[in-house]
Amino acid sequence: MKILANDGIATSGVIALENAGFEVELTTVAQEQLIDYINQHEVSVLLVRSATKVRKDIIDACPSLKIIGRGGVGMDNIDVEYARKKGLHVINTPAASSHSVAELVFAHLYGMVRFLHNSNRNMPLDGDSKFKDLKKAYAKGVELKGKTLGILGFGRIGQATAKVALGAGMKVIAFDPFLDSANLELDFFDGQTVNFSIDTISKDDVLKQADFITLHVPAQDDYVISTQEFEIMKDGACIVNAARGGVIDEVALVTALDSGKISKAALDVFENEPSPEVQILMNPNISLTPHIGAATSEAQHRIGSELADQIIEILK
Repeated sequence: MKILANDGIATSGVIALENAGFEVELTTVAQEQLIDYINQHEVSVLLVRSATKVRKDIIDACPSLKIIGRGGVGMDNIDVEYARKKGLHVINTPAASSHSVAELVFAHLYGMVRFLHNSNRNMPLDGDSKFKDLKKAYAKGVELKGKTLGILGFGRIGQATAKVALGAGMKVIAFDPFLDSANLELDFFDGQTVNFSIDTISKDDVLKQADFITLHVPAQDDYVISTQEFEIMKDGACIVNAARGGVIDEVALVTALDSGKISKAALDVFENEPSPEVQILMNPNISLTPHIGAATSEAQHRIGSELADQIIEILK
């Protein structure tokens, strides 16, 4: 059987699949050519990440397909229910990238509170001539330790982010409409573990109490954070979105930043990917990354291995 990993797959996954007798194709086929390629090569498994879209046209036109796999958590680029109604297996790897996303959130948080996102832009330009001015401009940093992190969405990634926050000495509060509490186990290098139990609270209470807010929610029709939510937040709060583009109202975000209601924001995802708005990209109070939450070597190896295990279990 042939497997097309159209958006790539880690070597660990390729090796596991080939050892199980599958033929793995790593060709990147353009979206408009995908149906012809799948049919011509009789592809049984189509693996994607976020770039390739698997809609009804592909599902209907490709009778050889048995499995559609998404390397990651969200499956908004796949018509999941329709595929399952047609008898296809749809799989993903919901746990593999959780810690990678959590670390990116904290890369942004640490960078923002010490002005690294601006310093790394301005030091190459003016570091030799305006060193003292830049030192003064970036001398009012704050520490994360002792501050309150509010987490909206307390599933796997939200809980992984909470663990990093607890390790950094932060207080964690969380909101999740489907979860009343969560037990978190922090593992340390020497084998010790520490357990925390966190009860979720209302969304408004998280917004009112948190110094820093991070979103870990699925794509949805309405904004999770817009003008009303910004008004509830603490003056000078910071917000991070490494979940899905469109859960924060970016127009309202810019307004909140311009007014000083929100001091800083970090975005790994955008309403208009892959062409974010210029007013977002050029705002000096926004820390930016190009949707790389799961883009670590470790996460990609876990994703590849998990996809391979599921495919082998289904087809063997």
